[in-house]
Amino acid sequence: MLKIRDIDLYYGAAIALRQVSLQVAMGEVTCLLGRNGVGKTSLLRAVMGTHPITRGTITWDGAEITKLPTYDRARRGIAYVPQGRDIFPLLSVRENLETGFAVLPRGQRHIPEEIFSLFPVLKTMLGRRGGDLSGGQQQQLAIARALVTRPRLLVLDEPTEGIQPSIIKDIGRVITLLRERGDMAILLVEQYFDFARELAQSIAVMERGAIVLAGRAGELDHADVRRRLSV
Repeated sequence: MLKIRDIDLYYGAAIALRQVSLQVAMGEVTCLLGRNGVGKTSLLRAVMGTHPITRGTITWDGAEITKLPTYDRARRGIAYVPQGRDIFPLLSVRENLETGFAVLPRGQRHIPEEIFSLFPVLKTMLGRRGGDLSGGQQQQLAIARALVTRPRLLVLDEPTEGIQPSIIKDIGRVITLLRERGDMAILLVEQYFDFARELAQSIAVMERGAIVLAGRAGELDHADVRRRLSV
C-alpha cells in the first residue's frame, strides 16, 4: 500500500499541497479528482520524488520513501505516466518501450508479450517514430512504457486528456484488467467523474492544495463530487 501522510509541498513561497493524506491499496484504483490547478500533479510529483516535500511522510510497501530519489522509487516498482505523455518523439515505438529497461535487472530486459495483448496497435507500429503516432496512440505507448518496468504501483496523470472516445474506452479497459489482476495499486488523476466512477474503488477530491472529500466510490454523494468539479 502507498501511504501519504500530512504532506506539504511548496514552489518557492507558494504552497501547492497542504497536509495531504491519501492511501492507495493493492488491487484497487484510487482516483484523485479536482479542477485544474488544485494540486493533483504536485501530489504525483511528491509521490515520484521529482519535487521535494517540506513536511510529512510517504510510505510504499512498508518502507518510507520520502527522501528517496526518483530512480530508487522506480526500482521499487513505482511507474509514472505523466500528463502530456512525454514520449520520445524521435525514437521508435520499440525504442520508447525499451527505455523502461533502465530500472530492470538484465534478465528482465525484454518487452512482455502482455504489452501487445493490452495494446495491439503498438505491435504493428514498433518501427514507427513516436512523434508520428496520434495522440491516443502516444498515450497507449506511454502507459505501455510504464508497464514494461513491471510496476506494482502505477501512477497515471490524466490519461484521457485530449484523447478520442474510442481510445478512452481502450484505456479504461486496460486499467480494469490491471486492477483485476490484484497485484498492482493504481493511482489515477482525472477531471472526469464518470470515467473515474467506472474504474475506482476509492475517490478523493482536491481543492486549493488539500483533499476536501474522500471515501469509497460507492458511498460518496455523487452530486457533491460533481459540484466540486464544476467550473
